[in-house]
Amino acid sequence: MSYGDPHNPYARQPPHGLPGHPQAGPQGTPRDIPPPYGVPPRYGYQQQPYGMYPPAWMPGMPGPGLPPPAHWGERVGAWMLDLMIIVAPMYALGFVDIVRSDDPANADPGPFFAVGVAYFLVMGFYQLYREGRYGQTTGKKVLRISVRRQADGRTLGFGMAFVRKLAHIVDSLPCYLGWLWPLWDVRRQTFADKMCSTVVIKVAKG
Repeated sequence: MSYGDPHNPYARQPPHGLPGHPQAGPQGTPRDIPPPYGVPPRYGYQQQPYGMYPPAWMPGMPGPGLPPPAHWGERVGAWMLDLMIIVAPMYALGFVDIVRSDDPANADPGPFFAVGVAYFLVMGFYQLYREGRYGQTTGKKVLRISVRRQADGRTLGFGMAFVRKLAHIVDSLPCYLGWLWPLWDVRRQTFADKMCSTVVIKVAKG
């Protein structure tokens, strides 16, 4: 007598769990085949670990309620606000030196301007740190936009934020074309964003 003999109605069925005989799952599907049952991973399907899903916020990815990429005007507004925060106090303190000078037309940089330069360096470093750590400078926070990694939506870190600032040089070389590129780009990226694989997105108020 053999297992599964089609001519013997009293043939015993193989016990569950034996090699080569996977246990039946829902509706007769083998339990050792991960869902979707019997469907090969085609058409870009990749099975994710339980409880983990690909980032759903990325521009161009399907799903409801996706934060859109920031508009060009929002990026310009954030940049101008950051520039005022970093540069304006330095020039204001330099103007104090000129006013205090006996000959304003030929005044040399004084102690107030030196303080302004120190402020410029410290504040520039701080804003770069904020962008790498939180994705937002002060200007970006006010305009509610954030720079993130394109691959996973995480913040850049200080090192990559610094590299991205250097990459903005490329945006300025071809007649500042890179700065204008977000006006028609599908993901509103500058050349620096494309080089560093970053995107600037809108964020909820918080």
